Amino acid sequence: MNLSESARAVFAVLAEAGTATRPQLAAGARLSKPTVSSAVAELETADLATHSGTVSGGTGRSAAVYGLGPAAGTVLAVDLGPAQTRVRGCALDGTLLAEGTGTRPEAADTVRKVLDTLPVGVPLRAIVVAVGDVTAQDREGAGMRPATEKAGPVFDAVAVALPPGVPVHLENNVNCAALAELHEGAARGRETFGYLRIGVGIGLGVVIGGQVLRGANGAAGEVARLPYPWDDGREPRHEALEERIGSPSLLRRAAEAWQGADGPCPRTAERLFALAEEGHATACKVVALHAAEVGRLAAAVAAVLDPGLIVLGGGTGAFPQLLPGVRAELGRLSWPTEVVSSTVGDSGTVVGASRLAVARGRQTVTGGTGMKH
Repeated sequence: MNLSESARAVFAVLAEAGTATRPQLAAGARLSKPTVSSAVAELETADLATHSGTVSGGTGRSAAVYGLGPAAGTVLAVDLGPAQTRVRGCALDGTLLAEGTGTRPEAADTVRKVLDTLPVGVPLRAIVVAVGDVTAQDREGAGMRPATEKAGPVFDAVAVALPPGVPVHLENNVNCAALAELHEGAARGRETFGYLRIGVGIGLGVVIGGQVLRGANGAAGEVARLPYPWDDGREPRHEALEERIGSPSLLRRAAEAWQGADGPCPRTAERLFALAEEGHATACKVVALHAAEVGRLAAAVAAVLDPGLIVLGGGTGAFPQLLPGVRAELGRLSWPTEVVSSTVGDSGTVVGASRLAVARGRQTVTGGTGMKH
């Protein structure tokens, strides 16, 4: 949009605050009151800001309160999870406007339903799609197709439901979840940490100085590629570590360890951990071994990054029963590193993707090139 520099600065402050008075906008944008008045008038003319009420000050005077106008637009965030698709539509101040959840085969329909719920006639500014894959970045920072076939087919299925002409940005799902932990979860107040996701697959979100580290190929944190096994007479195989630590192998090991007197063998990680919580001997042994192996992976992360904090998340990683074993193995192999469980849960990826979408949407309006995560 062809906005003045002062209008762009005031819009950025207003979008971050949600609502604000002119003195608050002046303080946030570090502009004079006359300049802010001119900028607000410009934004109102463009329907990017609107008068939303008044507030009384301590001296008895009333001040006009402003919010985002209808032309500010909305954004869409899509989490293409391994089993569930989660979708959110938000305003540019971060307000949740619509959301939906469906199975992976229902991904396109879930996206359409949320799009249909968004306000009619309001521009859609940006779309962020979180995928369980490496995402290459072009020169302008917009994501392209997933790098492998892990997420390619489901992304293609969803792409047909997305409205044409709206910028679509791809991001790794673990990176999105790490952003959610940073802003709303277990890592609030910590500028540097690692978010270690353990589920069907494994992945690491690396946050340094409050920013997600992506790497030269967009593949920073792809711990599934760590060489494994690494021992005499055994050749490392492609993504063998993920095969070892992922939940399918965990359930296979449980089945191998299960005895006739143990009762029905658990078919889900949730059931296995529930039995361990109840003190079931075989379940406790299987969970303890899994915790030790996750602890070794955490020690590898600590050896490279020394992050000070590791947040465990994912389909199996978030279970608090893992914490004692992970902490013990990490302490045995590396230096002191705090380990905590995720607090954002299954919605973490779409929450983080929403934050990115809002940042992209604001950038579209202001014409800025940088993004604050």
